[in-house]
Amino acid sequence: MELCFATNNQHKLEEVSAQLGDAFILKTLSDIGCTDELPETSGTIAGNSRQKADYVWTHFGISCFADDLGLEVEALNGEPGVDSAFYSGTRDFSKNIQKLLTNLQGQTNRSARFVTVFTLILHGVEHQFEGFVNGHILMEPRGTGGFGYDPVFLPDGQDRTFAEMRIEEKTAMSHRSRALAKMIAYLEKQIH
Repeated sequence: MELCFATNNQHKLEEVSAQLGDAFILKTLSDIGCTDELPETSGTIAGNSRQKADYVWTHFGISCFADDLGLEVEALNGEPGVDSAFYSGTRDFSKNIQKLLTNLQGQTNRSARFVTVFTLILHGVEHQFEGFVNGHILMEPRGTGGFGYDPVFLPDGQDRTFAEMRIEEKTAMSHRSRALAKMIAYLEKQIH
């Protein structure tokens, strides 16, 4: 079965391809001739995921899936949420982390969660799959691995941030892996 993953992020493509296995032929946006900037204007993580998948299905007619993710901090009413990548007004994650830590100054509640939503459009029918990891935000960054908010996010039950973990450890418990596992389980039922 052919599926297009509506992303240009090579890291995501490799991670998803490894988990999908041989039952699926994974197409990239460039494989299907899509050079457009996919819309992400809905205001929610689930909505942005839906917009991207819907754009590919509507314009290219291929079964596809897209994801969107964000960090939701309880004391900040879910911020940065859908704006996680541009929280500081730029894609510079050291600035995004600094803004997050500044906004959390004086807060004792530092509970947070990473959320990923995959939207799958299979033969025109939409399905969504959510994965999340609960944790809390540290006072200062720790670790040099990972990306984004990984240096300040300590998953519940762990003593190391995502940035202090080996990639395999992080992937095994990540929000993206959890959402993806739900989507793959659904897809496997469709082909058997």
